[in-house]
Amino acid sequence: MSPRFLAVIPAYNEAETIEELVTRAGRHADVCVVDDASKDDTPEILARLVRLSGGVHVIRHQTNTHIAGGILDGFGYARDAGYDFCITLDAGLSHDPDAIPLFQARSGADLVLGYRAERIDVPLYRQALSWCGTTAMNLALEGRRVPWGGAGLRDVTSGYRMYSRRAFECVLDAGVRARTFDFHLEALAHAYRAGLRIEEVPISYAFTSSSLQPAIVADAVRTCLRLWRGDAG
Repeated sequence: MSPRFLAVIPAYNEAETIEELVTRAGRHADVCVVDDASKDDTPEILARLVRLSGGVHVIRHQTNTHIAGGILDGFGYARDAGYDFCITLDAGLSHDPDAIPLFQARSGADLVLGYRAERIDVPLYRQALSWCGTTAMNLALEGRRVPWGGAGLRDVTSGYRMYSRRAFECVLDAGVRARTFDFHLEALAHAYRAGLRIEEVPISYAFTSSSLQPAIVADAVRTCLRLWRGDAG
């Protein structure tokens, strides 16, 4: 039996892009959009897409839960519905949904990270933050106390990923504390420390807009320090 893939898309006020994204992602996998209390036309667009396609599922949040709440609810739906893999991607089309087959081809891995081999219109400060985050997390994953070595991953802050059932159940059962962008760091740490197989594939990343506030950067720094101390729960 062929494995079942589910694209998990947390969305907040994404009326401009959500229809194109769901349509294109739906060519490669079933789709679960977690509408995180959108206040624009996103709910109406999603309702129409559900009527048109049996492969689209929508979870509607009444209050905003940010990235972590959206992805975790998508993982919960995948577990209940019997999916084998979850592919997480951004609702704003910064991730190319037509790259989903690149992830599906790595179905022997538990966690596949999309590393941004091509960056389109990405500001230098965002590139610098990604480099710092990747360097710090590589050290944190191994608990390194010297500024070299580490896990050797190329892009740990990318949200374009594929989780096997074993990986997304590991994250669901771990009791994730992160609530914003730092979810991606903590989820990786749980998978890495569980000894799951992690691979990377090259992707193209197109910068669209930035919701990266100083508080979110601070969350990521605190989570990285917590993980470096060995506290992944």
